[in-house]
Amino acid sequence: MKIAVASEGEMVTGHFGHCEAFNIFNVENGKILEVKAISNPGHKPGFLPNFLNDLGVNVIISGGMGAGAVQIFNEKGIQVITGVMGNAKEVVEAFLQGRLKSTGSICNEHEHHGECGE
Repeated sequence: MKIAVASEGEMVTGHFGHCEAFNIFNVENGKILEVKAISNPGHKPGFLPNFLNDLGVNVIISGGMGAGAVQIFNEKGIQVITGVMGNAKEVVEAFLQGRLKSTGSICNEHEHHGECGE
């Protein structure tokens, strides 16, 4: 399983599309085997969900996310968890333990970077 976390360094970012990078966690049998950061290739409508799908991502975790991205992830069978804050690795560990729940936080104002989830 591959879990992507929209991140700023080691922390979950407030908005999926404007993140610095995606920390990709390769997980097997409930354990993190490998983590690598992939720079955000750019925020264009519909691009990032397809980009992450092509990387084989099964789960995406972010602070906030636009409704269009959520819809594309849902169509591709990728689990979306939003409304998350904190250290990316700790968040993934919480997910693997069944302790991480999505708040369903949807951003409607893409032009207002940094205001998602408020």
